[in-house]
Amino acid sequence: MASSQTWLLRPLQERSTQIFLGVLFSALIVVTFLHLFMPQDSALHVSAYTVTLLGKYLCYALLAVAVDLVWGYLGILSLGHGAFFALGGYAMGMYLMRQIGDRGTYGDPVLPDFMVFLNWDSLPWYWQGFDMAWFAFIMVLLAPGLLALVFGFLAFRSRVTGVYLSIITQALTFALMLAFFRNEMGFGGNNGLTDFRDILGFNLRTDATRLGLFIATGIALAIGYIICRAIVTSKLGRVSIACRDAEARTRFLGYRVERVQLFVFVVSAMLAGVAGALYVPQVGIINPSEFSPLFSIEIVVWVALGGRATLYGAVIGAILVNYAKTVFTGVMPDAWLFALGALFVLVTVFLPKGIAGLLQKRKKAQDDDDPATAQEATA
Repeated sequence: MASSQTWLLRPLQERSTQIFLGVLFSALIVVTFLHLFMPQDSALHVSAYTVTLLGKYLCYALLAVAVDLVWGYLGILSLGHGAFFALGGYAMGMYLMRQIGDRGTYGDPVLPDFMVFLNWDSLPWYWQGFDMAWFAFIMVLLAPGLLALVFGFLAFRSRVTGVYLSIITQALTFALMLAFFRNEMGFGGNNGLTDFRDILGFNLRTDATRLGLFIATGIALAIGYIICRAIVTSKLGRVSIACRDAEARTRFLGYRVERVQLFVFVVSAMLAGVAGALYVPQVGIINPSEFSPLFSIEIVVWVALGGRATLYGAVIGAILVNYAKTVFTGVMPDAWLFALGALFVLVTVFLPKGIAGLLQKRKKAQDDDDPATAQEATA
């Protein structure tokens, strides 16, 4: 019991984790204060729209951390994490749709509006149970986790690696996108799931609920970050890095590489599912476009920009790129994708270790210039 507690609490003893959590919780407190206590006509007031936008950025940050766990520390370039994100989002969306009840356009207490419109007679079996919050929250973890378990078991056992694994993950995402576009699947087709009203009894359209979701997303990001740091600083994390850098040698030493890969991959998928579940009530819609391969590629750009194998770099990259996307899509919407591609190329050429690598380089230079630090390192 003591060893497990030490394993979970070890990240809290790291200075980098303490700084990250300090900045994150300080941001949550500042945004909450400026939203609640500053007058609406004040320049310092944070509107409900901005709170929701920041909450969306934090969802993307958690998703980026999940991708960095498998790409940065395991060496698996997954181009399919958008699928896990979307599955978690759909699980939450199904719960939110069941909460509408007879307040929908057609007034059916059981069937969602799109099913009534399509002349469905009864609720599909896979929608059963989503009227209960606890069941929906379990499915948020189980749906992406089970998909990752089956896919990872088949792929890692067959020793599919490198670009081939990346292509297969992208193909999986694309196949799911095509499937969810079909009305026969029972997930709303092209329009997806929307028109949500309540979550856990709270009105989603009130500012208080939006603020609560923002805070909950920040806490989820903190917990997800700590879990990932606990993994990468443990023996499992060291074996994961060994699999990344020298898989054949790691196998020769007797480690079951495929089991390590499978466990980390499933944990990463579950974190992505949680990010998707928190994203849906804040954005107000989930549709098959979240399965788009382009979205999964964009996630990789976030991590590359922020810095692989740092976790906090993934958070920086996700927030910066999505903030830039919000700004530039309003200024030059047609050219945004070209700007994103150019950004990825420039980062690859000039910042191969991302923003986090640049920060680490500056810190190392400062430590070298500090005589006391240099003397401690020499000793």
